[in-house]
Amino acid sequence: MPDQRGSPADWDLTPAVEPLADDPTEPDDDVPQDVREYTRFSKMNGAQYERVNEFLRDRTYITAREWAIARLCADFRTETGVEMTKIGENLPELIPFMTDTYSPQAVNQARTAFEDKVRMAGATFLYGAMCDFFTADELDDLMYEVTEVAKFLLEVEGVDLAVEDELEAEERISSVMRDVRSASDELRHDGTDCPNCGHTIEADASGDD
Repeated sequence: MPDQRGSPADWDLTPAVEPLADDPTEPDDDVPQDVREYTRFSKMNGAQYERVNEFLRDRTYITAREWAIARLCADFRTETGVEMTKIGENLPELIPFMTDTYSPQAVNQARTAFEDKVRMAGATFLYGAMCDFFTADELDDLMYEVTEVAKFLLEVEGVDLAVEDELEAEERISSVMRDVRSASDELRHDGTDCPNCGHTIEADASGDD
């Protein structure tokens, strides 16, 4: 049977009922005020979940879902715990790239997955730093790369990072990593000659300086 609809230009696309325009002066009573005022991820308005997830997958262990919910759990923490029901029910209003609501159990599972991955990533990183696989310069380069990714995620969340604060944070991180490397050298080479300068390394068994 031939198509009787004609060309797309001839179709009547006028809605049967004209939708009412939203009145920005009248808040939605179903959405809590703190949810309406939440602007942490406003820089990501219009972002698609798949694109965000792909970016994170290429650079981190976490997914877009785990990133967003972990941040919400930190921001919606009260004296009695995390408001998981509020987070789950209002997830699309809170996070631009999330489209579905979540149960409190799903929110908790995402937060737990985030914490587990951070713990495993931390152990992996520290082992890499302590096992002498990287040279000091390579470790500095690695720290710079991962710090840039972390700063970008903070900026996307809406954190305003001043240049002075960035430099101070980078110096603190570098100082800590130098201490980690020095301590790992003592652990790995206790009683042996230092591979860099030749002096005998002796770990402090008491743990005192």
